[in-house]
Amino acid sequence: STPQGLRDKAFMELLYASGLRVSELVKLDIENMDLHSHQIRVWGKGSKERVVLAGLPAIQSIQNYLNLGRPLLKGKRNTPALFLNPTGGRLSARSFQERLDKLAKQAGIEKHVHPHMLRHTFATHLLDGGADLRVVQELLGHSNLSTTQIYTHVTKSQARKIYMSSHPLARPQNNIAGREDE
Repeated sequence: STPQGLRDKAFMELLYASGLRVSELVKLDIENMDLHSHQIRVWGKGSKERVVLAGLPAIQSIQNYLNLGRPLLKGKRNTPALFLNPTGGRLSARSFQERLDKLAKQAGIEKHVHPHMLRHTFATHLLDGGADLRVVQELLGHSNLSTTQIYTHVTKSQARKIYMSSHPLARPQNNIAGREDE
């Protein structure tokens, strides 16, 4: 793939895997990455530092970009930025949005795609998977739990699954619809 393609794959994987804000993503420097431990040091809103995690697919995409894509984008420039534009400078949030729009169109997505959708999906998938709300709060860098609670909407399928597995009369062996003692 092209250097820009490797970069795009790396930043998309990282956004979904870590729940970063775009402003945090474009501020990342190579020194913020600890690929061995899957940890990334991030400065969020109010210059608050936190450590986020990324899964193996994101780490592998970043490593691939660092080895094969970034050196070609960097050229002779010496920049600490992780994600570079075609001239070797730091990728801007606006350029990221333009790339995201282009990638969405290539994927056949008609609807306008916002970078925050990946952050929202990250949080929703964690919560649907049973993650504690306070852990999600920490990973997202929210100072108030009420901000994180926005992501706690329950999908209909998740509500049905929990109901069917948790309520005693919802279990198939206790189906009251066919009971003769009523």
